[in-house]
Amino acid sequence: MEIDFPYSLSDNDAKSRLEILGTYLGNRHGIKVTWVDGQRAKFSGKYLVVKIDGELTLGNGRAQFRGEDPGFLWRSRAKDYIQGKLAKYLDPTAEASTLPTS
Repeated sequence: MEIDFPYSLSDNDAKSRLEILGTYLGNRHGIKVTWVDGQRAKFSGKYLVVKIDGELTLGNGRAQFRGEDPGFLWRSRAKDYIQGKLAKYLDPTAEASTLPTS
């Protein structure tokens, strides 16, 4: 499964917001997010019954998620969830301090 999400924030701001998203995913769903370096994070866990394992790379105004395809029945739901979270956390009109962590 691949998701390519453009953003208009600086890469540093995008990373700090994605760190907040990682905290949210860990607290809310038990999804483990580990930053490998300044531009790559690994995701591992489940949302409902959908396994979410993959890597998120960011830079040059793009967040790219590459992960295990959950199969035909769950692909759309998994993509919608990830894209929705990226849209919320990378929204330049939202204050970072107001983004949920749990």
